Amino acid sequence: MTIAEVVSGYADHLRSRDVSAHTSRAYIGDVTDFFDHAAHTPTAHSTSTVAESGVADIDLNDLRVWLITLDDAGAAKSTVARKIAAVKSFFAYCVNHQGLTNNPAARLRTPKKDSRLPTVLKPQQAADLVSAQRASQTETESSDPIDVAKQARDTAVLEMLYATAVRVSELTGLNRSDVDHQRSMITVLGKGNKERRVPFGKPAQSALQQWLNLRDTFVSKGSADALFLGVRGGRIGARQVRELVHRYGSDDPSAPDIGPHGLRHSAATHMLDGGADLRQIQELLGHSTMSSTQIYTHVSMQRLQETYRQAHPRA
Repeated sequence: MTIAEVVSGYADHLRSRDVSAHTSRAYIGDVTDFFDHAAHTPTAHSTSTVAESGVADIDLNDLRVWLITLDDAGAAKSTVARKIAAVKSFFAYCVNHQGLTNNPAARLRTPKKDSRLPTVLKPQQAADLVSAQRASQTETESSDPIDVAKQARDTAVLEMLYATAVRVSELTGLNRSDVDHQRSMITVLGKGNKERRVPFGKPAQSALQQWLNLRDTFVSKGSADALFLGVRGGRIGARQVRELVHRYGSDDPSAPDIGPHGLRHSAATHMLDGGADLRQIQELLGHSTMSSTQIYTHVSMQRLQETYRQAHPRA
């Protein structure tokens, strides 16, 4: 089989395992990236490239050369870790389903995660960001129905991101049927296709209702039941959401530049500062393990130390 055929079979394998679409795309992209690199690099034990010799001739050194190239290009440790997981999974598939005799990626070591704490906004900075669109709307007072609907949508997106602390992929995947207006909760499909219920507050509820009143402005044949739509009627994309968070966040020069995940970090940190316990935050965020949630205790402690140094006369 050609490399393309083996990768195609691997993609089918991931779909049969109910791997999330996001993870499947990332893994296929990572495996393809390796073979694109290897296609122009002689294998470790011959002058032939992978394209000429095939999957069976890949060994550990070929993979290490690729990883060194990634490191030289400044790839983040989290990116490298995911790529290693992808090639391990791919070659395990080849061993189990394509007759490969050994997994050359099995001995690759996953780099330790960076110890840097996530960047978060202060509560007032977060409040200013999610209300920035309302201020913009008041200033412009546009009479164009598309502008008005877009402004209402952006406000609802910002409010819901901060109110629920959901991932951007979870927000863009929401349907109208996922919203329980009576209980002010949404049903989210998270990582591993795990469902969870997440509450939201009155500001988000008000912004969401205003958007839903204007949603028909964007509706097209491709809208289906998507909660948030782009101006052409399709489901809004993660890239659009990231752009609007960066755009409205830039209104405050004193605030760090964050994306949707920064709002998620900020919401979790503010809840912990406000008295929520870690188990509740873990459930809200949809973390499978407590270790992922415990980082917010370090963020809160760092903020406490900064406040102490600024405020205490004998700090």
